Amino acid sequence: MRLKIVCCSFLLLSACATKQYPQAPLVSAEESAAFDCQSIKVEIAKTRSIQSEIDRTGEFDGKTVLGVLGDFGIGNGIAKSEARQKASNRLTQLQALETAKCLSQG
Repeated sequence: MRLKIVCCSFLLLSACATKQYPQAPLVSAEESAAFDCQSIKVEIAKTRSIQSEIDRTGEFDGKTVLGVLGDFGIGNGIAKSEARQKASNRLTQLQALETAKCLSQG
């Protein structure tokens, strides 16, 4: 009986062990229209900061151990990969916007 309680407790803890990565949404049409050159540069800096935060969140810690024990780390790996992809997509959009709006002003 005690083993069942320990196993159930462990499963509950490992299920909650997925790390919460910062998310970077795609650039909306409203943002694209409203951003000027300076605000694009600020958003690029923010997105790069999000990428750094994703890397820091992905560092080894207690949740990594629980995630590995619970689902072999698959949940954390998927969450990190999705967060990285979203940040990369936003950065690509912002850089394209920068090329279109900032370089045409110069």
